[in-house]
Amino acid sequence: MILDSKHTTVAYRCPHCGAGVISAVNVFSLSADMVKLKCTCGKSEMSIVSSQDEKIRLTVPCMLCATPHIFTVNSSLFYGKEIFSLCCPYASDFPLAFFGEMNLVKGELARSELALLDMMEKNGLTPPEEIVDDEDLLPDPQVLDIVMFVINDMDAEGKIYCKCATDDNGRAYEAEITPEGVRVTCKQCGASRTVPTDSRLSAHAFLNADALYLE
Repeated sequence: MILDSKHTTVAYRCPHCGAGVISAVNVFSLSADMVKLKCTCGKSEMSIVSSQDEKIRLTVPCMLCATPHIFTVNSSLFYGKEIFSLCCPYASDFPLAFFGEMNLVKGELARSELALLDMMEKNGLTPPEEIVDDEDLLPDPQVLDIVMFVINDMDAEGKIYCKCATDDNGRAYEAEITPEGVRVTCKQCGASRTVPTDSRLSAHAFLNADALYLE
């Protein structure tokens, strides 16, 4: 007999070192009532507790507040959503944790890092060591992840524009990873554009873009 195990991926960002902490969680790992995700720095942890009434309680460290926040969600939401964000109650646009499909969780974790760097820069704060590149010019897998994530979002929402007629529903785009970045090309008209991935700064600028225009 094959069991259809409910599972999801959970992630949060450590408020002490800034590192992303991610782990798979399934209904069997929660059968012992509690699962703890601990940062490798040893200074933070996120706990997940399953109750008998099919509720999931998550205690999440906060990068903005001195104490963690407690969230309660239905197990159907916890295991059924492709992606779901838990935000600070005092800053609703600042996500603290995510759960859902692994690749989507990784993408949102990368987006949250860029948003955190932007917020800290605007407030004159120094980012934690774990989320600062040595020279901010070295290739970073998370930068590539976030750029690809945003490109896929733009494609799905019809926000990639090229030389083809705007009412042409047959357009198809391909993304190619190059040493300079991710080159997006229209298969019909050949228009293309390269999105740089050499630093988090360039990725953050692309994160705030409304659309991608190919030339």
